[in-house]
Amino acid sequence: MIRRIWTIFKARNNEFFRDHAAYGWNLLFPFLVIIGFSIMFNEKQQVLYKVGIVYEHGPSKNLDTEGITGSMTNDTQFVIFKKAKYTEFIDFPVFQTALDKLKHHRIDFLINPDTRQYWLTTTSPKGYMVEKLLQAGLVSKDSLYTRKKITGSEIHYSEWLFPGILGMNIMFSALYGVGYTVVRYRKNGVLKRFSVTPLRPYEFLAAQIISRMYLLTLTTMIVFLGCMVIFGFTCQGSYWSLLAVFFLGSFSMISVGLVIAARSSSEEFANGMLNLISWPMMFLSEVWFSLEGTKPWVKTISAFLPLTHLIDGARKIMNDGASLYDIRYQIFMLAIMAFFFFMAGSILFKWNDE
Repeated sequence: MIRRIWTIFKARNNEFFRDHAAYGWNLLFPFLVIIGFSIMFNEKQQVLYKVGIVYEHGPSKNLDTEGITGSMTNDTQFVIFKKAKYTEFIDFPVFQTALDKLKHHRIDFLINPDTRQYWLTTTSPKGYMVEKLLQAGLVSKDSLYTRKKITGSEIHYSEWLFPGILGMNIMFSALYGVGYTVVRYRKNGVLKRFSVTPLRPYEFLAAQIISRMYLLTLTTMIVFLGCMVIFGFTCQGSYWSLLAVFFLGSFSMISVGLVIAARSSSEEFANGMLNLISWPMMFLSEVWFSLEGTKPWVKTISAFLPLTHLIDGARKIMNDGASLYDIRYQIFMLAIMAFFFFMAGSILFKWNDE
């Protein structure tokens, strides 16, 4: 059994490395995204800002139609600021919670109208623009707001983005590297020939999973080390913990690909299904932006996506120095999803579509 799995494992690896275009793109794409976003978020203005609001004694329940408390109607600067277009205002009952959201770029700006103080990260171009919007409403020295320093270390946006890029690269490579490949094998008759050999289905699937895990680990390590050297990224937590999260996340993504490829023999159908899964997952898993302030049902859907827990766990380890115990919820969800999808893919799998 081990020899048969090893043979399929080597054959799949050789097939991957011989496809220089696909292999090169897996390595090059994350670097291009990081470079692009580093340039874009240093020079260009964004049209949507998220502003957190905290109050000295908790949010007031006496809000008028404009969302401004009666005690603030004389604060002309805040009134003008609150009416700014393309800006979303989010109330937070606890200051520390809001400050943590600000540090992790889930909101762009934090303001306390009661004390007339505000906070922003110095590396956030969005925070800089929101500050200008606040200052634009200044009509007298009496309404002047004071900028306060953030305690603790700040997290640069590119450092917050980096785990998301790695997770996205793992997702696409896992889904298409297994799902699309198995469908192609079935369409070309390779699986039909395998069915008359001593190779068992679970041995074939095991070889595919081990091969893809090996390739994903290799390419992710190359991209990770390359970005650390080029951009100076660091990991605050344990590298072994980070590797465990990436490993478990990769396994769950591969298992999703197996479900898609279990019986399909149409590359067009498989490609459509993989796109239907991967693109919503990319936008709902906080790869590019935070879901803070979105509808509750959006966050509910996000909680059922493996990429969400992969990226969330990786960010907590890399940016906050979290341990595996600290991210036990993300670990548990990834393990449950991996087991469920792997079992479904194994049960549904057939050598041919008959």
